[in-house]
Amino acid sequence: TAWRVLESGGSELDAVERGCGQCEIDQCDGSVGYGGSPDESGETTLDAMIMDGNTMEVGAVADLRRVKNAIGVARKVIEYTRHTLLVGESASLFAVRMGFPYEDLTTQKSLSLYSEWLNQSCQPNYWKNVVPDSSKSCGPYKRREEVTYKEEQTSSQRSVQNHDTIGMVVIGVSGTVASGTSTNGAIHKLPGRVGDSPIAGAGSYADSTAGGAAATGDGDIMMRFLPSYQAVEYMRMGTDPTVACQKVISRIQKYAPKFFGAIICANTTGSYGAACNKIPGFTQFHFMVSNPLLSRPTEQVVDCI
Repeated sequence: TAWRVLESGGSELDAVERGCGQCEIDQCDGSVGYGGSPDESGETTLDAMIMDGNTMEVGAVADLRRVKNAIGVARKVIEYTRHTLLVGESASLFAVRMGFPYEDLTTQKSLSLYSEWLNQSCQPNYWKNVVPDSSKSCGPYKRREEVTYKEEQTSSQRSVQNHDTIGMVVIGVSGTVASGTSTNGAIHKLPGRVGDSPIAGAGSYADSTAGGAAATGDGDIMMRFLPSYQAVEYMRMGTDPTVACQKVISRIQKYAPKFFGAIICANTTGSYGAACNKIPGFTQFHFMVSNPLLSRPTEQVVDCI
């Protein structure tokens, strides 16, 4: 969809918006768009961002409720406000003012996912240092007086099955770069949780003087390292896109060796690459490429490191 937009004369931002928007409509992997990844209260909320690598403008929404076209709303943040990120109920009100309809993001599938989770004593979840024991029962939880700071290394394992993102980098014929993301976030997240996807430099980053990158995976860990920004800066220094991606993954590995994550990178000449962290159940990363050298959109695969 994004490639067809470019071929018909659309801008790089148009391509990102339409491409990510198609995934929202298709509910890609159940992890993008409506009807997937219900939070602890059973509600599906959306995060998205879009970035213009010429002007460095970013539009983003997080915890968006009752509006399906999150990437479209993010684009309107650029076009009609001087802001970068709108969140929650206020983002939804903005969307309605921009002409987007209120729609229920809940489906029979998301309701069944929520029901199954409740029947499994709310496992898995994202709580720690609380009572009752969050590994055995549902809340409501209260904080435990004695806090232990050991990082849980189980969240990444479950993320392999239950969380992903559509991330996109578009390089125009003149080298102009745009990027974007859209996701419904981590399944069974705490209401109000925002991951890496709508955060500039974390979920994606675009700079028409260097390149673009987009990340997917365990956003709670990955956003702490601004991987997309870091990858673009490596490419600015002349690093090959594949190596730039690998360096970013290696940097996170030092602190969270079992994290689930991957990143795609492309520079202004159209060279591209990707990298991922190797963990059980996730040893390869698949991504799609369209360019003038390929007759059709083509799936590429890299081995994780």
